[in-house]
Amino acid sequence: MTANKLSIKEKIGYALGDGAANIAWRGVSTFLLFFYTDVFGITPATAGLLLLIARSSDGVSDVLMGIVGDRTKSKHGKFRPWVLWTAFPLAAILSMLFTSPELSETGKIVYAYTTYILFTLIYTANNIPYGALMAVMTGDNKERTSLGSYRMVGAFGGGMLVQGALLFLVAYFGNVNPSIDVNELTLTKYEVTVSTPEFVSNANIKTKDGIASFVWANDSTDEAAKYKSFAMDAETEYTFIVEGEENLSAGKIRLINQKKGYSYSIYLLSIFLAAFMVITFYSTKERVHPPKNQKSNLVNDLKDLITNKPWLVLLGIGLLFTIYNSIKQGIVIIYFTHYVHNQLLAASFLVGLMIVSVAGAMITAPLGKRLGKRKLFIYALLFSGGVNALLFFCGPEDVGAIFAIGIVSEFAAAIFPTLFFAMLGDAADYSEFKNGRRATGLVYSAGSFVTKFGGGLAGAIIGLVLSAYHYDGLVASTIPGAIPAIKMLMSWVPALVAVLAAVLMTLYPLTQKKLDEVTLELNRRRSAE
Repeated sequence: MTANKLSIKEKIGYALGDGAANIAWRGVSTFLLFFYTDVFGITPATAGLLLLIARSSDGVSDVLMGIVGDRTKSKHGKFRPWVLWTAFPLAAILSMLFTSPELSETGKIVYAYTTYILFTLIYTANNIPYGALMAVMTGDNKERTSLGSYRMVGAFGGGMLVQGALLFLVAYFGNVNPSIDVNELTLTKYEVTVSTPEFVSNANIKTKDGIASFVWANDSTDEAAKYKSFAMDAETEYTFIVEGEENLSAGKIRLINQKKGYSYSIYLLSIFLAAFMVITFYSTKERVHPPKNQKSNLVNDLKDLITNKPWLVLLGIGLLFTIYNSIKQGIVIIYFTHYVHNQLLAASFLVGLMIVSVAGAMITAPLGKRLGKRKLFIYALLFSGGVNALLFFCGPEDVGAIFAIGIVSEFAAAIFPTLFFAMLGDAADYSEFKNGRRATGLVYSAGSFVTKFGGGLAGAIIGLVLSAYHYDGLVASTIPGAIPAIKMLMSWVPALVAVLAAVLMTLYPLTQKKLDEVTLELNRRRSAE
């Protein structure tokens, strides 16, 4: 068993790969739709259709990449080479996604479709082998749980990097040296006049806190919005009426060149992405290989997969916990904006969740050794969901309680993905134990797809619930009637999903005792080869 132990250096090296992946994934999932509609200049309907079409192909591309990974032969192994081969292409295509070439309306749509579809394909070619690599670095199921903890720390770290730093980088690289004059009309109403010494094709103005609303001073039909995007001629004054914040000054208003800001920021983050991937390649090693007498047979691989009960249960669990986490994350901005009435607190809340997620990921391995993965998963689901449901009883003034409940719930929720990806490796071991065959890439590819698909379903659930209560973020009169929907999405709706996942996990057959039996038997077989 000692041959399956991994050094701290190798675990950190592997974790950097998910840090890199989350620079890409969280950057795209959090900022790309806004970039398409407000910076690049394509309509929301076109952007939404693009994202839907590209996402619908994930299932096919994920499974195909799993099949390709299992059949890759190189001196570096089956999965490690793909981490290296795709590192620079992934960094390049991420940079292209956030680049704004001067094109016609049709040209922009063609460019967006081409670059986004290429991004999804290259990301899949990188991330499926990366995930499968975890299962072949060690044959020790407990050591794999520890590796999963390091991986999730890397993932949360990459997420914090892009979500925490990107807007500041956009402001830095997009600075246009503006002149800003603020004239107070009432305690929370101001006339703001701005100009710049140079032409800016895509300027964006908002308050740093993102609370106040802007309307054009010379357009009585203009609707109030949290920000305005517009083209600015050099040395020309543009005037707005700004409402909703007290003590507004020029220093509290941000005016930037979004095209330049987003492009340069993503270029910088892409350099880190490529560097992290290269480090992952050079610091890891594949040690678990398919049985020497195993012949390539796709039909048998698929047959083994659909008869693998642990994997089938994990498929449902992956879908449900992704829906749970995605609903909780997806409603945060709306909740703090319209219920707590302080949008700035949402950023602090999300950072707090990320920080505690690192602690949750790191404690998963010792808890898993003590309780077993199956029991720990069930306890974490019930605890996180139960605590999260308490948010329903918080009023908008109960900020301390909201933060405390959210952070405690998220501590347990961080255990879900940490266990899930380690347990996919266990499912691959179980298939080899039962059938004498191993298709690690295929096992991970389908698991990866359900986590992506779950995010899409969560977005649909949020949209349907808010629509049922006639929510429209740009129409203030619809907000009060939608508060019950916002509260339930923040509290007991995801809690119900967590309970359902816990019930499903009771069907998972691989107890810790069974896993130890599988690990010992596979080690015996490999020693005999």
